[in-house]
Amino acid sequence: MQRHIPVACPVFTGNEKKYVMDCIETGWISSIGKFIKEFEEKFSNFCNTKHAISCSNGTVALHLALLAYDVGPGDEIIVPTLTYVATANAVTYCGARPVLVDSEPETWNIDPVRIEEKITAKTKGIIVVHLYGHPADMDPLLEIAKKYNLFVIEDAAEAHGALYKKIMVGSIGDIGTFSFFGNKIITSGEGGMVVTNSDELAEKIRLLKGQGMDPERRYWFPVIGYNYRMTNIQAAIGLAQLENISWHLDKRREMANLYYKHLSELYDFIELPKEKEWAKHAFWMFSVLLKDSVKFSRDDFMQLLGKNGIETRPFFYPMHVLPSYKKFQSDDRFPVADNISSRGLNLPTHSGLTKEDVEFISSKIKSSLS
Repeated sequence: MQRHIPVACPVFTGNEKKYVMDCIETGWISSIGKFIKEFEEKFSNFCNTKHAISCSNGTVALHLALLAYDVGPGDEIIVPTLTYVATANAVTYCGARPVLVDSEPETWNIDPVRIEEKITAKTKGIIVVHLYGHPADMDPLLEIAKKYNLFVIEDAAEAHGALYKKIMVGSIGDIGTFSFFGNKIITSGEGGMVVTNSDELAEKIRLLKGQGMDPERRYWFPVIGYNYRMTNIQAAIGLAQLENISWHLDKRREMANLYYKHLSELYDFIELPKEKEWAKHAFWMFSVLLKDSVKFSRDDFMQLLGKNGIETRPFFYPMHVLPSYKKFQSDDRFPVADNISSRGLNLPTHSGLTKEDVEFISSKIKSSLS
């Protein structure tokens, strides 16, 4: 039977089953229960923020963050063009327009140098994405936001535990958002979290996520809200995962170090992910770029690995090439994002990988390229 190594896989090594059984045995399976509160409290401690508000997924977390700032028709929100589509979608849900910015070539995150030229009188905020687990360069971005009185939302869906100048991502801007989808660093199956130090924003987000019901007056709805709640079962799994997050992060770094060790000799063919001196990479994915010296396409390379039982994923398509967003954009060009997206692929990266798995993957990469 052929070996199969998935690109991502959840790993349950703690109290996940115990906590889920508690939900089932007590009957607290929906959006009320002790695990929701405990998960929120412990996640806020992990991020070093005053508030953490659970919700049903990472896209919803972004939507709630934007709603908290009353983003609506006529507003513009700056976002990186190289991101998962949820970042731009959340802006569109509000009736606002995502204004796209190119990437910088080393971390593949939004290029702070290119932000200011995209700001107009309609610009209300910036969403920064910590792509594939490497923090974006926040200081210059925050300076721009302060200069133009813009809010900053950190999309940290892929970066649980990543550090920017020893500060946890998600806690640096005005609001941080996280995803707990099954392929993330820690998971609750589906689920999301919004973190902030603002009492006002936290209160508004909690109101909006629960259909807008007044917390002091049952079935009284002062605003139109959404059913964006996390279930107690999801929170139970998420809490158990969070209890072991240091282990999950350590395992990913261990696997990343093995990739660096085995693939560094292929510098003529592939570009390995960088880790800036001011950053601590979370390695949601170990992501590489094929160099021009490789005589076949990225997709052909992925097929070669697939024939050996190694699952990979291409980089995200930039937003400006997608039909839903291309029509809203000007004639701006995004050469860095285009280049990165066309050459990038994600190798298997999860805490269930073994040393032998990484050695096997690396050997197949070497034989394919050399």
